[in-house]
Amino acid sequence: MANPIISLTIIRDSGMRSVVRLLLLSTIIALAAGCASNKDVEVLPEQTYYENARKAMNAGNFNEAEQNLDALETYYPFGRYAEQAQLDLIYARYQNLDLEGARAAADRFMRLNPQSELLDYALYMRGLASYNLDLGLAARYFPIDASARNPGEQLQAFRDFSQLLSRFPDSQYAPDARQRMISIRNRMAELEIHAARYYIKREAYVAANNRARYVVENYPSSPAVEDALIILADTFLFMDLRKGASDAIATLRKNFPDSEAFDSNGKFQANQFERQNRSLLNVVTFGLLGDE
Repeated sequence: MANPIISLTIIRDSGMRSVVRLLLLSTIIALAAGCASNKDVEVLPEQTYYENARKAMNAGNFNEAEQNLDALETYYPFGRYAEQAQLDLIYARYQNLDLEGARAAADRFMRLNPQSELLDYALYMRGLASYNLDLGLAARYFPIDASARNPGEQLQAFRDFSQLLSRFPDSQYAPDARQRMISIRNRMAELEIHAARYYIKREAYVAANNRARYVVENYPSSPAVEDALIILADTFLFMDLRKGASDAIATLRKNFPDSEAFDSNGKFQANQFERQNRSLLNVVTFGLLGDE
C-alpha cells in the first residue's frame, strides 16, 4: 500500500503544477492580445493628423481635434507641426471647457518653446483659462453673481495678463488683457463690498469699515468706491467717529455728487444700523451661533 503521506504530496504537487500552467497560459493570452491590439493601432502620417485636427476645429468638433492633436504629439513630438499642434491643443482644450487642461498645455508650450514668436498667445490663453476657471459651468446656466464668489484663480489670471503686458506690450492680445485686468480689479472690489455688507449684518462694524477702507485705498478707480464710501460714512457715524464720517462724506460728495446717499438738499442720509439684542456667543461668532 502506498504511503499516504507520499500520495498526498504527489496530489498537491500535481495541483500546483496545474495552477502554474493556468497562470502561464493566462499570461501568454494577455500578451498575445496586447500584441494584437498594438498591431490594430494604425499610425497615420504626421500631416494627416494635423489636417484632420484643423478640419475638426474649423467644423467646431474640438473633441476630434484634440484627439488628433494628442496623437500628433504622441507619435511626432519633434515633427514639423509640433509647435503649431501644441498651440492648437491649447485652443481645442479651451473650447472643450477643459480649462485646467488648456492651462497645462499653455505651460507646456512655454516650457518647450521659450523663444517662440507665439509665446504671447500661450501666455494670453493661460490667463484666459484662469480668468474663466472660477466661473465654471454653473455660471453659464444659472444667474450667479460673480462678484459674490471667492476670486480664486482671478489673481493668477491677473498675474498672467500683467506678465503679458510687461513682456509683450505691443501684442495683439494686450488690449483685451488690459480690459480683463480692469474687470478683475472691479470684481475684487465688489467682493470686498459683499464682505463689508456681511459684517454689517453681523454687527461687526469695525470689520465692515476695514473692508470698505481697503476698497477706497486699493481700488480707487473701481465703481465699488461709491458703495465703499457710503459704508465708511455709515459705520463711522454709527460708531460715533465724527471726523472719519465727515472725511468719508466729503470724499463721496466730491467724487459722486449725484449719489443716492444725498437727499434733494444734498444732505447725507445716514443709514443708522439698529442694534439687536444678541448674546455674547452670537456676537463673537458673527451671528453663526447663538440666538437661533
